[in-house]
Amino acid sequence: MKLQIIKTMWGATGTTTDAVEQLLLAGMQGLEAPAPETTAEQHLLAGLIQKNNLVYIAEITTAGSYVPERRASLQQHLDSLETKLINSAAINPLFVTCLGGCDAWPENQSIEFFQRAIEMAEQFGLKISFETHRGRSLFNPWVTQRIVEQIPQILLTVDFSHWCVVCERLMDTELDTINAIANNVQHIHARVGYEQGPQVADPRAPEYEYALRAHQRWWQIIWQSQRQRQFSHTTMTPEFGPDGYLHELPYSKRPVADLWQLNQWMADEERNHFETCWA
Repeated sequence: MKLQIIKTMWGATGTTTDAVEQLLLAGMQGLEAPAPETTAEQHLLAGLIQKNNLVYIAEITTAGSYVPERRASLQQHLDSLETKLINSAAINPLFVTCLGGCDAWPENQSIEFFQRAIEMAEQFGLKISFETHRGRSLFNPWVTQRIVEQIPQILLTVDFSHWCVVCERLMDTELDTINAIANNVQHIHARVGYEQGPQVADPRAPEYEYALRAHQRWWQIIWQSQRQRQFSHTTMTPEFGPDGYLHELPYSKRPVADLWQLNQWMADEERNHFETCWA
């Protein structure tokens, strides 16, 4: 099994062409980003992906952006998903990562959403993987495990940093749940959270080494499962981002670190971690 490192467009500055140049210089293998809405932009992105032999992962949020519209109905979530699946299919992604549903829904409503979303993606010939994200249906580990038990075929994009802040603790206390869902995991978002937030100030800092090593333990469980499932490749997106995730100094609001440098460092760290696992 080989590790493919994917660049996120979240927090990226410049054009998509600039992003592709950046990821190639950093030795990354692909791009994770929402599919453009216009045909011209779709052709541009598809051309860049094909020309540079890159992996493309389409990112979809239903009924809103990263945080859903609180009063949006199940059908509104599905309608927005359908529109974005059409856009994504035009670029032929490896798979789709979807931030879907709403944390306020009862579980039976979330289950109906996921079942219908999987069927819809299949109609477009797309594989869909649902992210464990705050504000969404998979916002905590126990709900996620129960949904997996009800929909054994569901695929997951795990971002354990969200669960850390939702549960106000590292997920070493929930290894039984991580092991229970491991066989459903398609993709990893590599951001390091801690007990009071979804993103440490700087994963390179010694005071956050405990959180980094914890996340690496959890990712290793996923890699072991994927290896047993005979994955030829595993995908990981270093996903340190902006929008209140990146720590800032008071008053000046000066960022404490550079996002692209953090994600490059995370990529290098996980390449080394992955190689050490299978040495």
